Amino acid sequence: MSQTPMTRAADLFEKCRQFTRPQEVAAMGLHPYFKPVSENYGTRVVIEGRTVVMAGSNNYLGLTTDPRVIEAAKKAIEKYGTGCTGSRYLNGTLDIHLELEERLAAFMGKEACVLFSTGYQTNQGVIQALAGKGDLIFSDKDNHASIVVGTMVSLAETIRYRHNDIEHLRRLLERADPAAAKLIVTDGVFSMSGALVRLPELVQLAKEFGAKLMVDDAHAVGVIGPGGRGTAAYFGLTDAVDLITGTFSKSFASLGGFVVGEAPVIQWIRYKSPAHIFSASMPPANVATVMKCLEILQEEPWRLERLHEISEYMRRNFRQMGFNIWESQTPIIPVVIGDDMQCFRFWRDLFDEGVYVNAVISPAVPPGQALLRTSYMATHTQEELDFILEAFYKVGVKHGIIDRNGRRD
Repeated sequence: MSQTPMTRAADLFEKCRQFTRPQEVAAMGLHPYFKPVSENYGTRVVIEGRTVVMAGSNNYLGLTTDPRVIEAAKKAIEKYGTGCTGSRYLNGTLDIHLELEERLAAFMGKEACVLFSTGYQTNQGVIQALAGKGDLIFSDKDNHASIVVGTMVSLAETIRYRHNDIEHLRRLLERADPAAAKLIVTDGVFSMSGALVRLPELVQLAKEFGAKLMVDDAHAVGVIGPGGRGTAAYFGLTDAVDLITGTFSKSFASLGGFVVGEAPVIQWIRYKSPAHIFSASMPPANVATVMKCLEILQEEPWRLERLHEISEYMRRNFRQMGFNIWESQTPIIPVVIGDDMQCFRFWRDLFDEGVYVNAVISPAVPPGQALLRTSYMATHTQEELDFILEAFYKVGVKHGIIDRNGRRD
């Protein structure tokens, strides 16, 4: 009896073996990723044995090396140990978790707050817990990956609208089932462009179509709005935004995330979000760090004022030199280069000049719009800012991105 030849199964790992681009770029001396920092002094770091000016960190308030913050973290470890060894749902809730939730809810002007172990988990966990089968999610195409993943693991139908395109969103809402529960979700400050969401118009659409509105303020809390309270506060619309999420890995010099909103909604998320109840809770040092940063933010308003001054100074000078920085309105200032490999070469030359920034290529940005993502801290000195600008001018002229007629204030 003849036997049917067995079909050979595809090799799941073959795509991994074919992925050789990192090695190829590294062989050219242009690989910009996973660079280990051996020493951190805030606005300056040591990489590959060289001290460079850091112009690619989200340490917006400059608090990661603040002695008061470090001391708060040390004291928390001495009191509680290094970790909680369990989820918030079971044995992992400390009194300082509850204290931070109360402080954040009051600071953000909302009824209640719940913490997550990371900012990424926050967006994923909130969306998955709230939106289910038969519901509709409307998501900006430039939203952070954590939002995208949240919509994917949700059983709701996700409809993506063009970036910050309110008219497109309106058309999509008009076509949608009027009886379906709806969630509009957006970044407050978009992480690549540094642009603000068109929040007043989103609020109007949410009201008109009976949708709930969720804003991810990862790059806004501690950056914009009165007292650093974020996008909704910036527009005077705190009460009109249903849910605000944030992260502690940026302005708050730590790790973790949070969501604030109505007490019953936060209670639901606390008990129903898999990302919350099946993850180990924030370690004590992380919680203490956030509380100290929140305290400093409220006691030292000069940090926000200085951050805004720096951002405006850098935007103005980049534009005057002829660089394309899109529509940046925040300390995130992208410098568009274009081709991926040219972006890598530009990055390498900047590094050789003593400036560290982040090289961003497709698919994180559209093809042909590779960019160098720069971001700034309240603690950058004027000397460091001018050093960054001089390096960009020199390398920009070398690569033909700008001409020598570009000028600087």
